[in-house]
Amino acid sequence: MYHNDLRQAHLQAMTRRHFFDRSARGLGTLALASLLNQNLFAAAKKAKTAAAPSPSGAKLHPLQFAARAKRVIYLFQSGAPSQLDLYDYKPKLIELNGKPMPESYTKGQRIAQLAGLKLTCVGTKFKFARHGKSGAEISELLPHIAGVADEIALIRSLHTEAINHDPGVTMMQTGTSQAGRPAIGSWLSYGLGSENEQLPAFVVLTSGFGQDQPLLSRYWGSGFLPSNHQGVEFRSQGEPILFASNPKGIDDKVRRRLLDGVRDLNQLKLDAVGDPEINTRIQSYEMAYRMQSSVPELMDLKKEPKDILDTYGAEPGKSSFANNCLLARRLVERGVRFVQLYHRGWDHHGNLPAEIAKTCQNVDRPSAALIRDLKQRGLLDDTLVIWGGEFGRTPMNQGEMANGNYGRDHHMKSFTTWMAGGGIKPGMTLGATDELGYNAVEDPVTVNDFQATILHCLGIHHEKLTYRFQGRDFRLTDVSGEVVRKLLA
Repeated sequence: MYHNDLRQAHLQAMTRRHFFDRSARGLGTLALASLLNQNLFAAAKKAKTAAAPSPSGAKLHPLQFAARAKRVIYLFQSGAPSQLDLYDYKPKLIELNGKPMPESYTKGQRIAQLAGLKLTCVGTKFKFARHGKSGAEISELLPHIAGVADEIALIRSLHTEAINHDPGVTMMQTGTSQAGRPAIGSWLSYGLGSENEQLPAFVVLTSGFGQDQPLLSRYWGSGFLPSNHQGVEFRSQGEPILFASNPKGIDDKVRRRLLDGVRDLNQLKLDAVGDPEINTRIQSYEMAYRMQSSVPELMDLKKEPKDILDTYGAEPGKSSFANNCLLARRLVERGVRFVQLYHRGWDHHGNLPAEIAKTCQNVDRPSAALIRDLKQRGLLDDTLVIWGGEFGRTPMNQGEMANGNYGRDHHMKSFTTWMAGGGIKPGMTLGATDELGYNAVEDPVTVNDFQATILHCLGIHHEKLTYRFQGRDFRLTDVSGEVVRKLLA
């Protein structure tokens, strides 16, 4: 009976245009954005191929695998860290320092700003050492991350289609270099929902202001998914969420009455035209109201013990990557599904030795502290942590090279990232590049392979999480991608 009632309600709330757009997929998909998605993980525990029941009785977005991760923290290093100075040690490149780059590597290849210039090899000036039982080779610039080497899995063979920042970030976040697709966090919000009704499923934190390439809000946009799945940017300094607090002269009682009035007006419009985006707007207003009480407590780092603040290097009231890492832990503790950190400061075309040392000082300690803190709290096992940028840096020099100085251009053929927790095999290094660090030559991993692996850890088959738009079924991994099974624990 309930199924019939829900179906009738959908029929009444649907415009002619929506009817023809959705009829091929079934009317039940209108409820997919928010109805009982949070039950998916509970269902997955009961059966490996379980699915969450919707109110209509239909099974929506089945989990094809037992989920190892419930949530994701993505520490995105915007601007592209130099893998050759941090994670991918190349003695041969050091030996050839200052000599011409062999043409066999670069002839006919896409090169960014170095195109048409004399190409010169440049090896790192920083020392590398093996760390932990795994023996992972990591630069002296990252002593704290080196200290958790046995908790992380290094991937040295990632490669991408994009050679410039905007398409590179877009590719890593949405599965394609073309703007307009949903971000990873939006896909997870759509497919899995949130575990906390007081907070959004997808939260964004940024740091490194005023450096490098701009961060565009579409990097955490919902694309063609309902807009309530877009990322919500929280600020670690000042007002936590812009425009969510009560205006001057408006108390909570008045605010509630105003929102009720707006909701009733929106409901009248929804009943009249059946546009699902109106319902999304209603939900957004309600979420903003709920966050007024939940977010201030969440963002107050003064409540953290001094030893925790010191471990991260966090300073309450300031904007920093360290503060954001600690906030990420607090967010996932409260059931946020996907926390995206962006830290700018990695676009080192020149003066790389000095600049990369500064950036590493900002991110090394808190990155490792997050891993340790999650593990100590029993959260690392079901929290997937990712660290990496949009592409790598060239083994060829860019800019001034005298007195130990050098720079590196954008490099799409190989770069390094790492993953930890949430179903990832700890203490391993996957893949390898050639002796000059130019091409991935062992276990190459595409961006879509990487994304398929993330979804797999969350119990989702990447080909099954789809959304029909303009007559086509879209997915995060576009038309490719294979799970990197060597990474799985």
